[in-house]
Amino acid sequence: MARYSFRLPDIGEGIAEAEIVAWHVKVGERVEEDAQLADMMTDKATVEMESPVSGVVVELAGEVGDLIPIGSTLAVIETDADGDGTVDAPPADTPVEEEIVSETPGAEEASVAEVAPPPEPVRAELVEAPSLPSKNSPSTSSGQTAHGKSVLASPAVRARAKDLGVDLSQVQSGGDRIRHADLDAFLRYSAGQGYHAPGASRARADEPIKVIGMRRKIAENMAASKRAIPHFTYVEEMDVTALEDMRADLNANRGGRPKLTMMPFLIVAICRKIPQFPRINARYDDEGGVVTRYGAVHLGMATQTDAGLMVPVIRDAQDMNVWQLASEITRLAEAARTGKAKVEELTGGTLTVTSLGPLGGIATTPVINRPEVAIIGPNKIVERPVFDGDDIRRAKLMNLSISCDHRVVDGWDAASYVQALKKLIETPVLLFAD
Repeated sequence: MARYSFRLPDIGEGIAEAEIVAWHVKVGERVEEDAQLADMMTDKATVEMESPVSGVVVELAGEVGDLIPIGSTLAVIETDADGDGTVDAPPADTPVEEEIVSETPGAEEASVAEVAPPPEPVRAELVEAPSLPSKNSPSTSSGQTAHGKSVLASPAVRARAKDLGVDLSQVQSGGDRIRHADLDAFLRYSAGQGYHAPGASRARADEPIKVIGMRRKIAENMAASKRAIPHFTYVEEMDVTALEDMRADLNANRGGRPKLTMMPFLIVAICRKIPQFPRINARYDDEGGVVTRYGAVHLGMATQTDAGLMVPVIRDAQDMNVWQLASEITRLAEAARTGKAKVEELTGGTLTVTSLGPLGGIATTPVINRPEVAIIGPNKIVERPVFDGDDIRRAKLMNLSISCDHRVVDGWDAASYVQALKKLIETPVLLFAD
């Protein structure tokens, strides 16, 4: 028997460590050659680690969420082959799985402690007083409940009890009739006994979630961006009526080509105006104090996935027309959502576009995808009346947001760039003119 130490290879662009996001084996289990060992994350790409040998897993490097340095042992596998320098196998009584102990102080005591239920309240039989209020009294009324008991309560209390689905015969009164305070006391007590008012939401148990994998990367990147970059956001309203009409005409005659959304047109406009505003398409090296203005537009496209927000990159977006952009947007979004996006498709962006589509609000303040210096966010399209000279017409309007790194981009630059985009968007024929 021999032991094989599988060391974590370099799976990124000069990275120093990777995070364990999933184990596919346990200590004591047999694994076959080329079978999956673990999923490791570097930057925003998840890479599957496969076993180079067959054998029994005797050691694993850590738990889900742990960071493993490149070159360190990820797993130790005991193979069937003989070899020199083998390590003694663990004793036979070594447990296959260790008991998971909560790290939260007092969690063990809380899990075993039993909370004694409050004592059952003494329910006294209601006895009608010799002299009852008149049935015409505006403040009280009497009636039979579902349990056949006669109770006294005002119409307001009865209406409230009915709305809550409470049988007033079950409510203990502190006086000659049931009041709102008695109903409140009953509700407070019954809440702990499983009572649930019709139409009300149920409280759920607290659920601690360990922040790992994609969620941790997003948290780290967003925190670093807001911590290091002085953001400012500029918002402008655009009339997209003509553009929407053009888009509808193109879609009606697209043949076998992909359906066009607003995004390809916006990307064409973004790329058209970048040569006039090169500082928008740039990355800022904080440590080196260098801003690199890129000649090509490698456009990041913020994409929501089940694992979290990912930003696949459209390479050389400036060289594509609206049909090519529509195809690339669809391809990259699908790759990101299915976890098939490659590392090179998730890195190297120079500018990012983020859109919530029809969920977009009136305006957004997007967070810059560091080390880029700008991010552009179209918002939802709404129809409103607008003045056209002395006339009023129906128009489709959309706000466009841009957040910039104020160390690199001045407010005048951002506003001028967006105004240039506005001219193209509102006169869409210019998007196709040389």
